[in-house]
Amino acid sequence: MEFKHYTEEDYEAVCDFLIELNREEKNHINWNWARFEWMAEHPEFDKSLSLSIGLWTEGKKIVGAAIYDMYFGEAFCGVLPGWEALFSTVLDYAWDELKDENGLGISIRNDCRAEIEAAVAAGFAPSEQTETNLWMDLNGKLPVMLPEGHGITEIDPMEEPRAFQWLLWQGFNHGDDPEEFEQDYQRTMALDIKPRRHFNKKLSLAAVSPAGEYAAYCCVWYSEKTDYAYVEPVCTVPSDRGKGLAKALIYEALNRAATLGAK
Repeated sequence: MEFKHYTEEDYEAVCDFLIELNREEKNHINWNWARFEWMAEHPEFDKSLSLSIGLWTEGKKIVGAAIYDMYFGEAFCGVLPGWEALFSTVLDYAWDELKDENGLGISIRNDCRAEIEAAVAAGFAPSEQTETNLWMDLNGKLPVMLPEGHGITEIDPMEEPRAFQWLLWQGFNHGDDPEEFEQDYQRTMALDIKPRRHFNKKLSLAAVSPAGEYAAYCCVWYSEKTDYAYVEPVCTVPSDRGKGLAKALIYEALNRAATLGAK
């Protein structure tokens, strides 16, 4: 086994590691390949820190990883089945390299008792901060119902960057001031943001208002190496909330993912 720092050449191997981690048991589904993919090209993700991601390999296969979550201070630590003895080493690395001035928080599912015990032994303590994952079976077609005059269209963030960012800006409650948005947009466009490698435009959907404006967004991620789809993100602009637009987009995107093999 060898240790290495992450480089962009390791991207696919990290995705494969996260897929393998959830192949039999979904105990780490809160930190899956799609979450990594969404984060890796997020404007708030500091790529200059990415060398700090720690990887443990056996041959060309990653068997353990310590990955900061958007910024230092929060991290994910995981090891493949059969490599449980490595988890404490991964924890120690994360504490040494990925903490901020406030310390380090690590997300562990409640039913991962061995990982919780290892974290407590390393000096971590449970906090009140939690994440909740919602799931549903895709064993039947979901009903897609839109208000009259609204439609659904596919949207590619790289083809319509300004319109896409304006939709997310409003949808995630940053306000509706065009000048303030433009300042943030110019900052964002100066970053080295690339197309996400496994992006599927058919699973990236926006609701269109009767006036022809984007009113809501939903993206679903699916890999043929898995049996699940992952929803990230979903938002609706404040003026169009309460109409069922996000629900319609989620259902339509999940229906499309189901035809690809998601269960």
